[in-house]
Amino acid sequence: MPHDSPAQLGLGLAAVGRPAYLTLGRDADLPADRSPAVLEARTHELLTAATALGVEYVDTARSYGRAEEFLASWLPTAGAVPFVASKWGYRYTADWRPDATVHEVKEHTTAAFERQLAETTALLGPWLQLYQVHSLTADSPLWTDRPLQHRLARLRADGVELGFSTSGAAQADAVRRGLELTVDGAPLFTSVQSTWNLLEPSAGPALAEASAAGARVVVKEGVANGRLTDRGAAPDSPLVAAARERGVGVDALALAAALAQPWCDVVLSGAVTVAQLASNAAARTVEVPAGDLPATWVQPEEPGEYWAARRRLGWR
Repeated sequence: MPHDSPAQLGLGLAAVGRPAYLTLGRDADLPADRSPAVLEARTHELLTAATALGVEYVDTARSYGRAEEFLASWLPTAGAVPFVASKWGYRYTADWRPDATVHEVKEHTTAAFERQLAETTALLGPWLQLYQVHSLTADSPLWTDRPLQHRLARLRADGVELGFSTSGAAQADAVRRGLELTVDGAPLFTSVQSTWNLLEPSAGPALAEASAAGARVVVKEGVANGRLTDRGAAPDSPLVAAARERGVGVDALALAAALAQPWCDVVLSGAVTVAQLASNAAARTVEVPAGDLPATWVQPEEPGEYWAARRRLGWR
């Protein structure tokens, strides 16, 4: 069961598999040359550093540009192979243009699943352990598409675990609804990945229920796309003061808060430099009262406010 040990740090590849992403200050973290070869080398550097730091979980997706490809070219060289999770349901459409109007398109249909499963399998087949529906929200046709649900169950029967990710202000509803889906009397999904951080903790109760039901719980966007870092936090804020008292960066303190949640199994780092990854990894040394949300550090936002602010970050 995934809850037998303390929460671990994982590495997410959303920000290094494509030339643009929603992260504060990313322009300063990556070189002007963001060709596939350059980002592949950066991805390999991060994966190797993560292995050295004891990170054993890697998360990617079909829509993360060429992230699956970059991971696949590194895995045969890995001394220790991590747990590999990917996602289907969004298609990358930016054609490697940072200024593209649309970067990804959502499609939760059987045709999209079959196409993307074939693409993922061609790259990650020997290593893929978890395949997730990308951003399962209330408008997804998957909820009522029984043939698609049965097709997913066949993949599970072939030995690949199934999960889903969530986003948006109604994450809690999606978590509960997703874990209620059954095929032939068995839960369809046994893993859920949701945004949870000090600014947007609203999914917490639903994630606790998921954990109690035996599902793996993975936290993404623990530093709120850079807002909960030294770069994004106000210099005179209680959050910065609390991090300084503990001798770590704001990012480590924010990730430590997620790691401390008793329902959490994995917290993803979205680092794009080895220095950021090392700073994130310091979260494992920070003690936060289990289950406690340190409201004195930062005031949580209303979910609608938080997601509106995230949309305003823009791709860069």
